[in-house]
Amino acid sequence: MRVHFIGIGGIGLSGLARFMKHEGYEVSGSDIKWTPLLRKLQEEEIEVFVPQQASNISSDIDLVIYSAAIKPHNPELQAAKKAGIKTLSRREALPLILGGKKVYAVAGAHGKSTTSAILASILKDANAIIGAESKDFGSNVHFSNSQTVVFEADESDASFLNSNPYCAIVTNAEPEHMEFYNHNLDLFYDTYAKFLEQAKVRIINAEDPFLGSLNMEMIALNPSEDIKNLEYFLKDDEPYIRFELRDFGEFEVWGFGRHIALDASLAILAAMRELGLDEIRRNLKNYRGIKKRFDIVEKRDDLIIIDDYAHHPTEIEATLASLKEFARLKGIEDITIVWQPHKYSRVLDNLEGFVRCFLPNANLVILPVWAAGEEPVDIDFAKHFAHHKPLFADRLQKDNGEVVLLKNNQKLHAIKKGLVIGFGAGDITYQLRGIS
Repeated sequence: MRVHFIGIGGIGLSGLARFMKHEGYEVSGSDIKWTPLLRKLQEEEIEVFVPQQASNISSDIDLVIYSAAIKPHNPELQAAKKAGIKTLSRREALPLILGGKKVYAVAGAHGKSTTSAILASILKDANAIIGAESKDFGSNVHFSNSQTVVFEADESDASFLNSNPYCAIVTNAEPEHMEFYNHNLDLFYDTYAKFLEQAKVRIINAEDPFLGSLNMEMIALNPSEDIKNLEYFLKDDEPYIRFELRDFGEFEVWGFGRHIALDASLAILAAMRELGLDEIRRNLKNYRGIKKRFDIVEKRDDLIIIDDYAHHPTEIEATLASLKEFARLKGIEDITIVWQPHKYSRVLDNLEGFVRCFLPNANLVILPVWAAGEEPVDIDFAKHFAHHKPLFADRLQKDNGEVVLLKNNQKLHAIKKGLVIGFGAGDITYQLRGIS
C-alpha cells in the first residue's frame, strides 16, 4: 500500500511517515520548501516532492494523509479527491497507525515532548513517535518489533482522542489552542476528560487544577510532595538534576528545572507498568535531551548559545528558571533573550503572560512574529514591553563566532560573549544554528 503525506516536513507528520515506512508501507510526501528534515527523509529512502502540486499525486497512491496546516484548496489534496483516492487528516489516520498497539499516550499543554522522550529512553525496547528529535536515538521516531508505542498525543486539534491509549499520561491541562475549541473552556476540559476515560491506566499531574478535580481512578503525582531533594549539577559540562521520587529512591536525569523532574516522574510512574525500578533508573540515564528544548547548540569559553522551542509564557518562564541555575553554575552574568513570537493569536491570548515572563535583568531582543499562516495583526510590542527596553531586529545570523542582529539588512548589534537563548517555534532554530 502506498501512502502519500501532504506536509511531510512537519515534525508530527514526518514521525507518522517514518513509522508507517517501518511498518511496511511505501511512503512518499511533499512540502512547500526544502528543509534539513526533508533532506533526512530522502536519505531514509522516502520520496519527497517540493513544492506541492497536483502532478505529485500519481495513480498508484492508495491513501493520502495530510497535516492540520493543509487547507482545502491545496492542489495535491484537490487532485487526490478528484482521482477518488482516499484522504485522511492526520487525526483521522491515527486509528489506522496506532490501532492494535499498546499505546502510552502523553498529552498536555507543556512538557509532553520531554515526557514522551524520557519515557521512550526508559522503555528502550518500545516504539516511539514523538514531536521532537530525541538526542538518545537521533530522531522523532524509534523502531522496534514490540507492539508497545510511546506516542506524543496532540490536543491542539483533539487528535489525542484517536490515539488508542492504553496508558494516558497528562502533564497539565492549561488552556491552549483555544481557537480550535471555539474558546469554550467546558469543551476544552471535556475533551481532556474523554481522553483520560479511554485509557486503562491514567497518570496525571494532580496539582493541575483541572486534572486534580477529576473523579476517576488515576495514578496522581503531587510534585510539591512527591519530588524531594532536587539538586542541580553539571556532568561533563552538561546540565543534570538529581531528585527523590516518593519512596522509590533517587533518580538522575539530563536537564534543569522542577518541570524536568515533574516530566521524568510522570515517565517513571508510567514505566513501572513495564519495568522494575533498577532498570528504570539505569535506562533514564540514556536520555540526553531533545532538539530545540534547552538545546545547547554552541558552547565556547566566552559564548554559549541555547535554542528552545518554548512559545507560551508558562514554558518560557520554566525554561528561564532553568537558565538562571545554568548561568549560576557556569558563572555567567550576561544573558540575552531572543524571542520570535509565534502566531498573532497566541501573543494576544497570552499578552500579559508574555509581558511578565522574561527576566528583568536580561537583554531582550524581539524578532517579527512568525505568523504560521495567520493574517497580520498590529501589536504594539514597543509599548507593551517598554520596561524591558528591548531591541527590535528582523533576524539574526552567525558571523565569526558572534551572534549578529540585523535590521533592514544592516548590522544592528553583535553579541560576542555571555549566554544567548532563543525562544520560538518558527525558523529561529535555523537562525541560531546558522542554517539558511
